[in-house]
Parts: sequence; structure tokens; C-alpha cells
Amino acid sequence: MNPLLIQLGETVGQSLKRRGETVAVAESSSGGLISAALLGMGGASAYYLGGGVIYTAKARFSLLELPREAVAGMRSASEPYALLLARTVRERFGATWGISETGAAGPTGNPYGDAAGHTCIAISGPLEFATTLETGESDRLANMDAFAAAALELLRKATDA
Repeated sequence: MNPLLIQLGETVGQSLKRRGETVAVAESSSGGLISAALLGMGGASAYYLGGGVIYTAKARFSLLELPREAVAGMRSASEPYALLLARTVRERFGATWGISETGAAGPTGNPYGDAAGHTCIAISGPLEFATTLETGESDRLANMDAFAAAALELLRKATDA
């Protein structure tokens, strides 16, 4: 795993542990890297409650029980959708924080017209925030790393607040 992700995962994990807070993850095009980084440190069970790779509509329903009506008129890989995922995973797991990522890793864009390198990341908890990242790259693995790092950095900032 990318050393930056390991470092970010440890930093966030230590902060969560110190604060007595927990996290749940709903990620898509980062493919589990957010969760892997958070789980890389011993004692992760003190703060990591669970999560899933919500890569398809079927996964969204099966893993988060989000029906079509809940996302009607909402586009995947958008900030409102990322925030909905973060809120839902936080609520379902009873976590202090929910974090989500949804985008297009590449090498091509997604069916919604987003170019490769586009993702939306959100956190839900004591603070809520959503943001969009555009890497401008088509390298799938590099984008997956960048998406996971951005998500972890967002949670790091929130848990330092």
C-alpha cells in the first residue's frame, strides 16, 4: 500500500482513538483503500466499525439499503450523493463519523459524463462537508490512491478540529 495512505490512516486512527470516536466507510472508486488505510494500525477495532465498497446500484441497496427513491434525481459521483452515502453509513453503523467517496478512477470517465480522475468525497458527523476532486489523470491506480488520500485528509482535518 502507498506509504502516504498508511501514514494518513495511522494519523486519523490515532486521532479517532484519542477522541473516543468511531468511523464507518462507504467508498466506491477508491476500491477499499480508505478502509485498508484505517485498518493498517493495530487496535483499529477501537475506532473502525465497518464499511463497504459501494460500486454499483445493487451494492448501494444490498449494503446500505438505500432504495431507488432515496437517490431519485441524484447523480452518482456528485457531492449530494457522497453526503447521502456518508450520512447513511454513519447512521447504519452508529458511528461518530461516516466517510464516503464516489467517482471515476479511470482510465475512462463514468456514464454520467465525469472524466477519469473525478471524485466526490464527504464526511458526516459532528461536522458535515462534501468536496470534489479532479486529478486530471487517467491512471486508475494513481487516482484510487489520490481519492483515498483526499478522503483520509478530509477526515484528518475534521478530527483535528
